[in-house]
Amino acid sequence: MQTLGVSDSISQSDSRLKNIFWPTIGSGTDVDTLGSQGFWICVAIGVLSLASNLVIGNPIAGVCLLIYFYLGGVGVRERSCYAAVVVFVMYVANFALSPGILNFFACLLLLSVLRATFIASFWERKEAVTEMPVRFNETWKDKFVDQWPAKMWPKLRYLYYVYSTGFLFLVTLGLTMILLRSRGIIPTRFGR
Repeated sequence: MQTLGVSDSISQSDSRLKNIFWPTIGSGTDVDTLGSQGFWICVAIGVLSLASNLVIGNPIAGVCLLIYFYLGGVGVRERSCYAAVVVFVMYVANFALSPGILNFFACLLLLSVLRATFIASFWERKEAVTEMPVRFNETWKDKFVDQWPAKMWPKLRYLYYVYSTGFLFLVTLGLTMILLRSRGIIPTRFGR
């Protein structure tokens, strides 16, 4: 089983929480598991961002954030350090706007995704038995997690670089305006 690469990536001594918050890599299966976990965390945060923006009446911002986090998750799945960094930075900006226990927990999750992505992207195979596992293509989940990111990321990564940089610039500009208005440096209404 071990030589075929179909053994479990999480041993009995590793819990799911340990694997999320303090991952270790011993094989290609561990690298694949970290990428898959990071992808699902980014997608979940994107869906929650969409839902919360729909509730407060900002559907366009919600859709933009969903696209941002989904494509960031695709990059994380393909071990892109850039995608992991910008997803984390965006959520830190979100936490600055609306601090709370759930946003703090989401920041911790994305920090662990960032760390896991850096570990996975610089991991090198030392033996022939540590080859990457085969990505399946049988169910919709297999296609969503394994196949689509591998096909999408090479085609969309440069577009995501531009999109994420522009989006982060707009969020940073917005945060700066909010900070300056709260300090009274910029008036809330112009023309008086």
